Amino acid sequence: MKRLLIVLVLLAVAGVGLAFYLGWLHFSAGGQDGNPGAAISVDKDKFQEDKEKVKDKLQNMEDKAKDKQASAKP
Repeated sequence: MKRLLIVLVLLAVAGVGLAFYLGWLHFSAGGQDGNPGAAISVDKDKFQEDKEKVKDKLQNMEDKAKDKQASAKP
C-alpha cells in the first residue's frame, strides 16, 4: 500500500512538472498591499491548442496505418 501511494505521488509530481514544462501552468509571485503571495494560473487556451495538435497527429498516424495496411493486402 505504501508503494502504491509513493507511485501515485510521483505520478502527480511528474504530471504537474510536465504541465509547467508545456506551458499549461504558470507560477507568479507577488502580492497586494505589501503582503507576500503566490499564484498558479492555468492557460486553458494553450491546453486546448496542444490537445487539438495531439488529436490531429493521432488521426494522421491512424490514416497512415490504414493506408499501409491497405497497400499490404494482396
